[in-house]
Amino acid sequence: MKRHSTAVWNGTGKEGSGHITTQSTVLNKTQYSFSSRFADGIGTNPEELIASAHAGCYTMKLTFMLNAEGITPDEISTRCDITLDNGTITMSELSVSGKVPGITAEKFAEMAQAALEACLVTKLFNCEKAVKATLL
Repeated sequence: MKRHSTAVWNGTGKEGSGHITTQSTVLNKTQYSFSSRFADGIGTNPEELIASAHAGCYTMKLTFMLNAEGITPDEISTRCDITLDNGTITMSELSVSGKVPGITAEKFAEMAQAALEACLVTKLFNCEKAVKATLL
């Protein structure tokens, strides 16, 4: 299986702008720019998209791992914060909360950590990775 996305940029790095389109067209010529990446401009940016990919992949992995233990969560919600420092992604920090009947907070935290290590997107990162788990 292969998936793709296309980025187009016009102009200089600082004054120019671009757009991103994904294979599914969920993102379809979605704008990004220097301002949306390094300030508070309108549009997306690569770090936001990386955070989305990490949160999505991780949440599915944790759910599959819970399922393998015979546990079906009511809800798993994950936020990913990507830290960009001096031109380098230095941290991907996940905060996961779950409504998971039949599990202790300790077991949830243990499985949350195991899911971090097993997540396919986590394995791509050359930075610090962390997860904070909260059972609701």
